[in-house]
Amino acid sequence: MCKKEIFQKIKEYEKIIIHRHVRPDPDALGSTGGLKEIIRASFPDKEILLAGEEDPSLNFLIRMDEISDDDYNHALVLVCDTANEARVDDQRYTKGKEVIKIDHHPNVDKYGDIQWVDTDASSTSELIYEFYLEMKTEGARLTEKGARLLYAGIVGDTGRFLFPSTTPKTLKYAADLVEYSFDRPSLYDGMYTTKMNIVRLKGYILQHFTVSSSGLSTIRITKEIMEEYGVSVLETSQLVGILGDVEGVLSWAFFVEEDEVIRVRLRSRGPVINGVAAKFNGGGHPMAAGASAHSWKETEAIAAELEKVCRKHKLENS
Repeated sequence: MCKKEIFQKIKEYEKIIIHRHVRPDPDALGSTGGLKEIIRASFPDKEILLAGEEDPSLNFLIRMDEISDDDYNHALVLVCDTANEARVDDQRYTKGKEVIKIDHHPNVDKYGDIQWVDTDASSTSELIYEFYLEMKTEGARLTEKGARLLYAGIVGDTGRFLFPSTTPKTLKYAADLVEYSFDRPSLYDGMYTTKMNIVRLKGYILQHFTVSSSGLSTIRITKEIMEEYGVSVLETSQLVGILGDVEGVLSWAFFVEEDEVIRVRLRSRGPVINGVAAKFNGGGHPMAAGASAHSWKETEAIAAELEKVCRKHKLENS
């Protein structure tokens, strides 16, 4: 019922603005870009705009639009892949006449006039494809460009189908999407080809990470280290998964120093970590979450909480 209600709202508005979270990943861009392409193909006369700052490393997927304050007058706003209101990129999203939330994260902030939240989905891109499937009889259309974006979002948020969030439905939808004739090798090159400076930083991480007896691994990436390797804060996100391949590691934390905060990226192979993230200005999935700290001492407190979670997990599974 919710999907039909969303489709009806899309029909009613001539201008639609689509937002997502700050520091976008392939699912944020894939779901919003894929939704834009579905609406544009289904209703060619509508104006559809994508909001948010660009990450140059992901411009190969899709580019953002220039949006004025006046654009929000009488506009429908759709926010994808964003659990927390504070993490919506471009806070003007509240200026739209109506707001719809579409997400697969736990429903932290229940914002929007309509909310479609499904935590069983692997990604928001999976939800957008499901939306298309159910609305085909109502006139929804999907192009090769849209299929490419949705496939990229699913691949990104499932770790190339390796994460436990990958379900038979996820694989079925991915199989449907590759029926469209977009260039998959080129897409993979854009998503996974690694620049030399990132590879060198990867070597640094593999030489300096620590692992506790409970299975917690941590690494500090200071501003000095990023400057030495010529890597930006955004680019460090490309490496967050590498410690998951290390034997004995159950959960791991990347502490990345920014100008005013320390960005905390959390991952897990079993222990539920989003509760820890929620205690430190963050949130996310049970096995993939983020938070922020205001000092290195606070990162030690985060590590201590993660240690408790890892020890509990080991005891429960011993």
